[in-house]
Amino acid sequence: MDLYSVVCASDLEVSRKWFEAFFGRPADEIIGAELLWQVGENAWVVLDDRQVRAARVGGTMITFGVTDLDDILARLAAHGIEHDPVETYSNGVRHVDVLDPDGNSLSLAQAPAE
Repeated sequence: MDLYSVVCASDLEVSRKWFEAFFGRPADEIIGAELLWQVGENAWVVLDDRQVRAARVGGTMITFGVTDLDDILARLAAHGIEHDPVETYSNGVRHVDVLDPDGNSLSLAQAPAE
């Protein structure tokens, strides 16, 4: 199964720059008016600012499982991207919410080392 998660944006250029900082690279593909970042073998985040998506801007919630949370947060800070406080759950998972310029929530979760 493949996954394409669409993040609706109000301004593609503003969001493009933000997502490039978030992922640490430019979009992996551009298809028509959509920018795509591959985030797993068969998983993609799609950035779309077309008018047909306007009612959904700011409503996306995605959680990414990561192994390098501190490195990602340092990269985001270097680009002036703020985040909520990092929480540590009772099972040791560290979790943080990061909001894009439209208020879409991109959470990062790191499981404890085994």
